[in-house]
Amino acid sequence: MSDSSFQQKDRQSRFELTTLLETSRMLVESQDMEFVLNNLLLITMGKLMVSRAMVLIHHPANDTYEISKAKGKDCPNEGEHLTIKFGEKVRDKSVIRCGIDEIDLPNILPGDDHCTLFNLQTSNNHIGFLCLGTKGNKQPLSKHEIEFIESLSIISSVAIANSRMFTELRRINRMLDRKVYELNTLFDLSKDFNIMVDRQEIIRIFKFAMLGQMLIRKFFFVLEQDGKQRLVTTSGIQKEPSSDEIDTLFNLEEDLVEVDGELADQIPFLKENDIRAVIGLHFQNEKMALVGVGARANGEAYSSSDYNFLRSLGNLALLSIQKTYLLEERIEKERMEEELNIAKNIQKGLLPDPIPQHEKLDIAATNISSYQVGGDYFDILETPAKKLLFAIGDVTGKGMPAALLMANLQSMLHVLLPIDISLAEASNQVNDIIYQNTPSDKFITFFWGIIDPDELTFRYVNAGHNPPLWFKADEESPEELQEGGLILGAMPTMTPYEEQQIKLSPDDLLVFYTDGVTEAMNESATEEFGEERLLKCIQEHRQQTAKAIEQAIIKEVRSFSNGQQSDDITLMVIKANR
Repeated sequence: MSDSSFQQKDRQSRFELTTLLETSRMLVESQDMEFVLNNLLLITMGKLMVSRAMVLIHHPANDTYEISKAKGKDCPNEGEHLTIKFGEKVRDKSVIRCGIDEIDLPNILPGDDHCTLFNLQTSNNHIGFLCLGTKGNKQPLSKHEIEFIESLSIISSVAIANSRMFTELRRINRMLDRKVYELNTLFDLSKDFNIMVDRQEIIRIFKFAMLGQMLIRKFFFVLEQDGKQRLVTTSGIQKEPSSDEIDTLFNLEEDLVEVDGELADQIPFLKENDIRAVIGLHFQNEKMALVGVGARANGEAYSSSDYNFLRSLGNLALLSIQKTYLLEERIEKERMEEELNIAKNIQKGLLPDPIPQHEKLDIAATNISSYQVGGDYFDILETPAKKLLFAIGDVTGKGMPAALLMANLQSMLHVLLPIDISLAEASNQVNDIIYQNTPSDKFITFFWGIIDPDELTFRYVNAGHNPPLWFKADEESPEELQEGGLILGAMPTMTPYEEQQIKLSPDDLLVFYTDGVTEAMNESATEEFGEERLLKCIQEHRQQTAKAIEQAIIKEVRSFSNGQQSDDITLMVIKANR
C-alpha cells in the first residue's frame, strides 16, 4: 500500500472514530428517542449512501415489531406493527445480510432482497433491528462499513435504552405527581367535610370534585338510609333509575363493575345514560352507597388509580353524610332526654309533697321512678269533710302516653273530690271516661279509698290493682283488699263497681304497692321479687314506723335486683296510731 493510500485510510479511520465519539456523546446525552432514531438513520444513510432504512422496535408483550422510524421511498408506514418470527438464532446475530446469510427472512423492505439487519441490543435486552436497504451502487457492504454501523448500533442501543428508561421515569414521576395531587385533594376535602354538618353542602362539594377534579360530567350517587335507597345527586343524567334497577345495582357482587353490553341490557338506565362504571361504597363493612360514572370529558379511559381515587372520594362523602345522620340522631336523643327529664320533673310535681299527716295516722309514701317517665301514680288528698283520700294506680306501658294518662287520672280525682258522690259511682264515671278517650291497649290498675281518722273506717274500691295488704294488730297474716271491679278503661261499665268498708284498730297496718315492687327481677333476670318476700319483709318490720317499713321494703327490693330497676316503684304505708 502506498503512503498516500495509507494516509487517506488513516484520515478516514480517524474521521469515523471522531464521528462515533461525537455521535456517542450526542446520543447518550439525549433523552429523546425520536432524536436518537433520526440521527441513527441519517448518519447511517449518509455514510453508506443508502436510499431506504428503518428502525424496528421489539414489543415483547405480543412479540411484534413496530416500525418506529422509516426514511426513503416505499418504506412501510411508521407506527405499523409487523409480526415477524425472527427466532432466537436471528436475535443472537449482530448482523444479518439478506440473500447472503443462510437465514430465511421475509421481505421486510418491499422490492429489496438484499437488505441488511443490524441487531439493536444491550447486554441483556433485545431492542430491535436497524434495517438498511441496498446501497446506491448495488454493492454489498464492506467489512469496514459493517464494523462502523455495528459500532453505531451499539451506541444507539444504549441511547435507546436510556431514552426508554428516562421516558419510564417521567411516566412514573407524572403518576407520582398525580398521586400526590389526588392525596392533597382528598386531604383538603376531608378537612372541608369534617367541619360540615349540612348534607347538601357535602353533596355540593362532592359534585364539584367530580366535575372539577375528575372531569366527569355524567354521574350519579345513590345512598341507602334506613333500608331505603335514593338518589342523592346526579349530573347529566337524563332519566332516574327505577327502584328495581337500583336494587339490581346494589346486589352486584363486585364493588367495582365496568359496564359491559350484558349489564347494560340488564339495566337499561346504564345504557341510556352511557354509564361506564359502578363503584360500591361501604360504611362499617356494609354496602351503603353507589357511584356510577360516565365517560371523562378529556376522553381518557379510567385507570385503576382513577377508580381508587373515585372510591376514596365516594367513601369520604359517604362517611361525612353518615356523620350528619348520626349527629342528628344524637341531637334528637339529647332533645328527647331533655324532654323526658322535664316530664319526670313535672310528673314528680304532680305527686303530693309533703305527704299529708294526721295525728291518728302514721303515713309514708314514695315513688321511685325508673329511667323513663312512667305510669305509676299515688295521691293523698284531704276531702271537704276532713277525711283522707288515698289513691294508687299503674298505667300500662311507659313513656309519655302512660304519663299523660296518669296526669289525666289525677285531674279527674281532683275534680271529683269536692263532689258528694260515692267511690263506687265515681269509679263508674272514671272508667267510662278513660274507656271513651284512650286507645284499647291503654288501661289503668287502680285502687282508692277514704279513711275517716276519727272513726278509723276505710271505704275503698279496687279496680284491678295489686290488692293492698291489711295487717291487723293481733294477726300474723294479712287480708287482701280486693273488692271493686275491672281495671279502668278496659271496657265500658256494665257491672257497677262495688265499694267495701273495713274497720281499723290501733297498730293496724295498710301497705299499698305497684307491680314495680313484686315484679322486680334479680340480676340474671330469672326470678321475681314476689309477694312472699314482700310479706316476709313487712312482717319483720311491722312494729316499726310507717317510714321505716317503707324504707325496709325498698332496701330489700334493691338488694334483690342488685340496684337494677326497670319499672317504677310506688309504695304507701299507713299505720293506725294508738
